[in-house]
Amino acid sequence: MSSIKFVEIGYKPKVEKELIATFYMEPHKVKFHEAADAVAGESSIGSWTELKTLSPKTAVRLKARVFYINEKKKIIKIAYPMDLFEKGSIPQLLSSLGGNIFGMKAVKNLRWQDIEFPKKYIDSFMGPAFGIEGIRKILKVKNRVLLGSIIKPKVGLSALAQAKLSAVVWLNGIDLIKDDENLTDMAFNRFEDRVKKVFEWKRKVEKETKQEKLYACNITATPDEMLRRAKLVKKYGGRCVMIDLVSVGLDNVQYLRKQKLGLIIHGHRAGHAMFTRYKKHGMSMLVLAKLSRLAGIDQLHTGTVVGKMEGNEEEVMTVNNLLKEDWAAYNVVREDWSNIKPVMPIASGGLHPGLLPKLIEILGQDLIVNFGAGIHGHPDGSAAGARACYQAAEAISKGIDLKKYAEDHVELARALEYWKS
Repeated sequence: MSSIKFVEIGYKPKVEKELIATFYMEPHKVKFHEAADAVAGESSIGSWTELKTLSPKTAVRLKARVFYINEKKKIIKIAYPMDLFEKGSIPQLLSSLGGNIFGMKAVKNLRWQDIEFPKKYIDSFMGPAFGIEGIRKILKVKNRVLLGSIIKPKVGLSALAQAKLSAVVWLNGIDLIKDDENLTDMAFNRFEDRVKKVFEWKRKVEKETKQEKLYACNITATPDEMLRRAKLVKKYGGRCVMIDLVSVGLDNVQYLRKQKLGLIIHGHRAGHAMFTRYKKHGMSMLVLAKLSRLAGIDQLHTGTVVGKMEGNEEEVMTVNNLLKEDWAAYNVVREDWSNIKPVMPIASGGLHPGLLPKLIEILGQDLIVNFGAGIHGHPDGSAAGARACYQAAEAISKGIDLKKYAEDHVELARALEYWKS
């Protein structure tokens, strides 16, 4: 056994020189303090036995320290010297704090709940190119939520059918349309053909409406192909691309961001629940959101609370408020994110116009609300569905009850009746 002790209750972390990670931990066949010691050791300089190669001076300088333990709530907090981490590298961070510790015999369950970074570490990342302010500036929408539409069905439409359907919803009040997470380059809808046709119809819509619209085209692929697709989007006049950030990896989000293509990066979190949903093991959505912001995501799917996807109000609000830097709502001491821009949260999954008031009441106006079946499932079709969503957002911005507003807005009335709102 190693003689180095990693539990130092009462140690005061140096916030400008150390990363602070919070874990939920359940030990396995060892005492709680022993498991905490093992986690801190394995994720820093520890080993299972004495090391002749580790000097006492190096140990003191580089070891992680468990400075807080709440055995009742099964929470530990660990301070890590910044010298343990490569600046600007999310892969290296994940190898350390998201690595071997999750497979150790000393722990039954371990969940990475939160992380706080020193300013110097944050400054080593580019972060979003546009952020909330930049996105609103492009769309020239200041006083309401941004309205998005996932094209439905999620797969199956031809490139031309998708382009025409995109035009329909854009013309009827939607700001952003997006591919779904599993639509990339398919036999029935080739990527380049889709990009070309959607942008042809987008230009027609913008000429008619005199308003900028966004198309979040799914460029998810291997790094070389992802970059090729992003450049293709830019060639055709696009302002936004979508990435499945879990399957692509945050390192590749960083790679794309470093190309400085002038494209908004729309981050889809498909697959996150493989490691975020179980509350005793894995990683929280909060940690994934913070890492995504460092990597350069401008818009991030975070949950709906009222829709079909898992995620309670407290969890989603915490993530959203952190991304938006709403520190009063986040209810913590302000974190210094330096020059890293705030991220626009996205609510998506199981939404329809009748849910919008509750959604905005909980999550606020700095939000992209994506409607899929909530537009395309409207009993009078997609155009009516888009108008119903726009009417709902308009009513809320004017402080008018939806049912009252629906009295002379037939599309909204039909939506409220159809979905029993």
